Amino acid sequence: MNIELIKGDITKTQADALVNAANSSLLGGGGVDGAIHRAGGKQILEECIQIRNRQGKCNTGEAVVTSAGNLPAKYVIHTVGPVWNGKEDKSSKLLEACYKNSLQLAESLGVKTIAFPNISTGIYKFPKELAGKIAVETVKNFQSENIDKVIFVCFDDDNEEIYKKLLD
Repeated sequence: MNIELIKGDITKTQADALVNAANSSLLGGGGVDGAIHRAGGKQILEECIQIRNRQGKCNTGEAVVTSAGNLPAKYVIHTVGPVWNGKEDKSSKLLEACYKNSLQLAESLGVKTIAFPNISTGIYKFPKELAGKIAVETVKNFQSENIDKVIFVCFDDDNEEIYKKLLD
């Protein structure tokens, strides 16, 4: 599996699957979540509503999939990251589950390329260094039959610098 790092807007990233740092309501929100819903159009929201009607909210660490609407991808994998509360063990396990469950879902869909944002490091206040370490380790440890490339899409300079160091 190749790992690539880019700085930019995940909604403009070419990949089979884009990962959305969603909230448990699946109805869009701020940050990456809002950007994906705005750029992807109402089809994503309609599919999220269908998922909610079927299963209720999406729990922290879990992942669900919709089509990608107007985005340059086939799928959007929505995962709910943990809100940082200072409980490092529990929060770290939940963040790891976000990456692992997203990768497993992508694998089951036959995805070749998947793009991740920096899950939980915005309004959820997860420490960026720790989040980056968890993301990179989880991806490197994932055994895949289908996925050829994982793209980490960093929106800000801080995350880009952290991921550059972790991937060297």
